[in-house]
Amino acid sequence: MSSHSGTKAIIAALSANLGIAVTKFVAFALTGSSSMLAESVHSVADSGNQVLLLWGGREARRQPDAKHPFGYGRGRYFWSFIVALVLFSVGGLFALYEAYEKFNHPRGIDSWHWVPVVVVAAAIVMESFSLRTAVRESRPAKGDQGWFRFIHRSKSPELPVVLLEDTAALVGLVFAATGISMTLITGDGRWDGAGSAAIGLLLVAVAAILAVEMKSLLLGEAASPENLQAIERALVGGGIASVIHLRVMHLGPEELLVAAKIEPDPGLGLAELAQAIDAAEARSRAAVPLSQTIYLEPDLRRAG
Repeated sequence: MSSHSGTKAIIAALSANLGIAVTKFVAFALTGSSSMLAESVHSVADSGNQVLLLWGGREARRQPDAKHPFGYGRGRYFWSFIVALVLFSVGGLFALYEAYEKFNHPRGIDSWHWVPVVVVAAAIVMESFSLRTAVRESRPAKGDQGWFRFIHRSKSPELPVVLLEDTAALVGLVFAATGISMTLITGDGRWDGAGSAAIGLLLVAVAAILAVEMKSLLLGEAASPENLQAIERALVGGGIASVIHLRVMHLGPEELLVAAKIEPDPGLGLAELAQAIDAAEARSRAAVPLSQTIYLEPDLRRAG
């Protein structure tokens, strides 16, 4: 997946969430609905998250320096992890607190009854456009994988984050619509609180999924099995008899660190060995363009 695809999806989500947040806050001010307040804060949190993702992408493009010789690619993982924390605290915990308050002090929606219904309908339309953009931008990288497998295996954090956020936003709007509708029908404000509670639990669950995935990427994930096999095949040949030991790890979404012990052909001189290693590195980069940082150590294959 290119970073351009992720950026396009982020900007689409940010544009939608800013407009939705303003609309929801107006609806809350007119009706006092807890579900509307929870959804308003949710949209603000999502907007802030998209700004963090854009900042992370910008930071990751910095060139390697003495302090960070392998570059800043993992900055995208760090900021995506912060997104999970924001979603958990600002979105999920706030919605649960608002639900607690509503259950303790239930109040129906006494005026502007039509406002929250119209706002929820408009928000669903805007979020659907944002999700459609994220889905369209994800399809080339997703390939034949299922969506859950794509989110789990993706090494680029932006599209999985936007996909999960937009999906959670649409489901949250359904919860809000249900809570508001039942409050309008029954006059019991606790239904509104129940909608807010459902939104909170949803956001906490999505934040937990994101946190686990981003933690794994921050720790350093291996390359995909397909890339591992392609690199191993590319290293063999032209004076390299076999690969004894290979480790490949993501330094960022679009860069791999390749470290291998290789068995050179018997009888190679030092100059010939150096040429063989250079050729093996070139073949690896041609086979998997993400293989930018490569360290090869000549060794002998030992029995056992």
